[in-house]
Amino acid sequence: MMLIPRFYNNLHEQILKVCDSMALPLHFNKTGYKHFDNYQRVAVIILYFHSKKSLKEFLNDFKDSKWQHYLQLPRIPAKTTLHDWLVLFDSKIIIELNKQITSRINPVLTAIDGTGIDAFHRSKHYEMRLKQFGINKPKTPHIHLDLWIDTETQMILDFEIGHDFKHDIIGATEIFKRNELQGIEVLADGGYDSEPLHKLIRSKGGKLFAPVRKNSRKKNPKGFYRKKCLNPPSYKGKRSLVETINSVLKRVQITSLRSKLEEMKNRELAWHIVLYNLKRIISFWLNIFNKKILSCY
Repeated sequence: MMLIPRFYNNLHEQILKVCDSMALPLHFNKTGYKHFDNYQRVAVIILYFHSKKSLKEFLNDFKDSKWQHYLQLPRIPAKTTLHDWLVLFDSKIIIELNKQITSRINPVLTAIDGTGIDAFHRSKHYEMRLKQFGINKPKTPHIHLDLWIDTETQMILDFEIGHDFKHDIIGATEIFKRNELQGIEVLADGGYDSEPLHKLIRSKGGKLFAPVRKNSRKKNPKGFYRKKCLNPPSYKGKRSLVETINSVLKRVQITSLRSKLEEMKNRELAWHIVLYNLKRIISFWLNIFNKKILSCY
């Protein structure tokens, strides 16, 4: 009798580990339809965002893949079924999934920065044509994303999503209110130069370095912790790694958001971050494994 392995590839393994560590129930409903469990739903959703295809195209190609056998699906879900799964998992559950992924690393030096993402991909050609006819360019739906990352593994520890243009300090405050920072240093740019933010991070057991604004450098800046940032640390250049992650998300993974409703945009963006972290942790552990093998020779 041949024993079937619990997982078939690295991505399948990480999905199962995350769901196990989160103690996700097999089903949210006590009665009714139970052809698929939550482990299968999470895996299919992650594969959908990994494919970068529409729901219809993804399901058509999914039939020819081995994932139906890997996940032991009783059948291929319909387009409306997959859409209902996207609605089933709210942002809180997705954020908790992301925390379970990042809980397996021990960050020491971190960085934070904000960026903007367009909600749809608009044709530059028709933008030019509109200008020729004297029509103003329509306002682009804007998503403000604050990312807090680990500089060693380049994984996204936490994030905050907003639908308006807002100051970076607002998103950072929300992130650090819900996270413990014992022994963690945070690198930031001048946009995070705020004494209340310094005090918040210090109260959580962390330490923030944000350069003092140019108009305050000539004078003696107010604030006890702001004055300490006049002398930057030698590793301040590692803050730019968060810019690299912003670029990777936009160029490689999230060219634009397809959802129209704000809540669905939040979920779509959160799933993309979960997928990004899964790929990063696979790469991180593979590098450690290869280094151990090379050290044996």
